[in-house]
Amino acid sequence: MTDIQDANWRPRFNPWLIALTVTLATFMEVLDTSIANVSLPHIAGSLSASHEESTWVLTSYLVSNAIVLPISAWLSTIIGRKRFYMTCVALFTCSSFLFGLAPSQGVGGGGLQPSEQAILADTFPASKRGMAFAVYGMAVVLAPAIGPTLGGWITDNFNWRWIFYINVPVGILSLYLTNRLVEDPPFLKREQARRRSIRADYVGLGLITIAIASLQIVLDKGQEADWFSSPWIVGLTILAAYAFVVWIKWEWHHPNPVVDIHLFKRRNFATAMFFSLTLGMVLYGTTVMIPQFLQVMLGYAAVTSGEALAGGGFIMICVLPIVGMLVSRIDPRKLMAFGFVCISVALFYMSTRISLTMDFRTAFLMRVYQMFGLAFIFVPQNILAYVGVPREKNNQISSMNSFMRNVGGSIGIALITASISRIGQQRRNTLIANTTPGSPAYESLLGGLTQTLTKKGASTADATRQAYGMVSGMIDRQAMTMAYVEVISILAVIVICLVPFLLIMRRNKPSSGEQAIVH
Repeated sequence: MTDIQDANWRPRFNPWLIALTVTLATFMEVLDTSIANVSLPHIAGSLSASHEESTWVLTSYLVSNAIVLPISAWLSTIIGRKRFYMTCVALFTCSSFLFGLAPSQGVGGGGLQPSEQAILADTFPASKRGMAFAVYGMAVVLAPAIGPTLGGWITDNFNWRWIFYINVPVGILSLYLTNRLVEDPPFLKREQARRRSIRADYVGLGLITIAIASLQIVLDKGQEADWFSSPWIVGLTILAAYAFVVWIKWEWHHPNPVVDIHLFKRRNFATAMFFSLTLGMVLYGTTVMIPQFLQVMLGYAAVTSGEALAGGGFIMICVLPIVGMLVSRIDPRKLMAFGFVCISVALFYMSTRISLTMDFRTAFLMRVYQMFGLAFIFVPQNILAYVGVPREKNNQISSMNSFMRNVGGSIGIALITASISRIGQQRRNTLIANTTPGSPAYESLLGGLTQTLTKKGASTADATRQAYGMVSGMIDRQAMTMAYVEVISILAVIVICLVPFLLIMRRNKPSSGEQAIVH
């Protein structure tokens, strides 16, 4: 009887009002993160902080955010999901008002996305989850698309403090609407009551905090510290690995774990988390690569390079509602396969078009093609992750999904940045080996540059020295461009190799979108 009541439970208010309410704060959190990235130099200058000191502000945000993501399901069950969500909104709003507490803002912001996704999963019947997740996807995609431009405009025309102040009225409105509209379902309340009689897993909480904090610092600061040539990077890496291993063993046997890792025995959930990790690596990595190439190699301004990414966000906003409707009519695995193929083709296209003569339109279209394919993965993957999992575990699914995507993004950015640097150095050595004095092509280029500089008034000695520097600069730029092309090609191969893994997943019923009830 209880199972039937749970299956028939519906919120008292219109589900779409609830969806808009919980999307509001998540949109602001994602927007604030993307804006802060653009305005960080202005903030550092205003506070007389060095670049390294200012990046630690961002690192502290990422560390606190990463720690909260996997434990948000546990916290939602302990204190109630509605109460936890409102606490996150309140903490995020208060820290925005104080505009200096980046760690506190990361703690509050970290719980918003997984909580929203879990609320949407329980608010909407399974057959309508596709459209609900599409709305969620539109919010988290639109925010970073407009964030860099908005951040630059606010910083240039007002003051960087307004980046944080604008969150306050939105946060207050979100708190009011959440209190009035959102409610915890009965099965979640029963799970909360059951866990009150079980000892909390503070050991697991401590282990996962140590592991994630160490890993995030390594990934964020590894490139600056020259990776494993730095003793403290090596030490933190060993600490993170050891803490993760001990944590997995501890959580497996604990009756009330912080993270229910037994869910990884379910093939849909495990495969979906693998996709989140891999796609996070690819998509977050390319999100950094494109602006980096435009700024460093082509000399674009930060705002202009951010605008090159905006088209990808807007194409996803257009396509996500269509995918939300298709997911209840077509096998989600087929939609995901189409999405993987589209992203892989887009990356191959990117590898053939990226060059030192590339214009803004080409960069804009590269991102558009890539994000078009992502729209066909985002919603179906979220739908399939819930297949065969009890509804009371929805919090676990949403928190792990967000965690794996964010960790994948951090790993991807670190690996891609390091790979470009290493491959660029190798290609530079190859080019230098083939650029020998005495060869006709080299002497012709050097002579032409020297002659041009001499005509502009430089002495012969100065012109020759400057010509050598210009040739060296050309070699560096060509080597780095070759590195970008190689890394992008590798990413394209990785994405297309994900298609066979779809066969592992069980399909849901497209006509109804059922989530099997398992006890």
